[in-house]
Amino acid sequence: MQFHHKPPFNRGLTILSPRSGATADMLMDFGVLKLGSGESYTNNPKAGEQIWLLSSGEAVLSWEENKAAVKRPDLFDHSPWCLSVPVNCGVSIEAGAAGAEFYYCATENHRQFKPKLYSPEECQSEFRGEGTLRETSTRIVRTVFDDTNRPESNLVIGEVIGVPGKWSSYPPHHHPQPEIYHYRFLPEQGFGLTAIGNTPYIIRDKDTVLIRDGEDHPQVTAPGYAMWYLWVIRHLEGSRYGPQYVTEEHRWVSGPEEHIWQPKR
Repeated sequence: MQFHHKPPFNRGLTILSPRSGATADMLMDFGVLKLGSGESYTNNPKAGEQIWLLSSGEAVLSWEENKAAVKRPDLFDHSPWCLSVPVNCGVSIEAGAAGAEFYYCATENHRQFKPKLYSPEECQSEFRGEGTLRETSTRIVRTVFDDTNRPESNLVIGEVIGVPGKWSSYPPHHHPQPEIYHYRFLPEQGFGLTAIGNTPYIIRDKDTVLIRDGEDHPQVTAPGYAMWYLWVIRHLEGSRYGPQYVTEEHRWVSGPEEHIWQPKR
């Protein structure tokens, strides 16, 4: 399922995929918070476990007895700040002079755990796919947290930067846990392509795609453009996200490169 959002985002919190109606099976509220210079926002702490990931701008975050100034010039060249809090934890956000934009996700989780602000240094970029498939699936992956560093959470969150003309989320794979992808492009008129299960989509700036149980979701970025996407996964009761299941018919592409055809000059 794909949602288009005609830019720009409205001021305040806009829910792009709610935890109700046709998207209830995603088990997550997902949206964007847009604040102008000096504007502020206070969360609804009863909405569940929450994530607030800074996509651009500057702000002061306050929670419990803590306060922190965060700043991110852009999505592509700078890793994120991301605040993770449990249910019933109040969060206040005050935008700086340049304004601020955050991505938000909330889900049910009755566990009580300590809030944590993840810094850019904890979300360092890593190149995936290097040295394989003749570099056609090299991409940048930033994992903010998963079960290795946030086992008490019901969420997993990270970012991918698709290099111009190359694939990501490849080889095609799937998992039973629901996942949300949200896209941005550089320049903004850029585009990419994806296939969610057997359904192809053209993806553009600020689109959101929902991925359900067992659906493969490979992506490709149009030449000349860079594609950033946020990914959020919801653990399931008794089935936490971990291994990815590469589709059997495509498993061979991870083998020796001499088996991959290339044109003769």
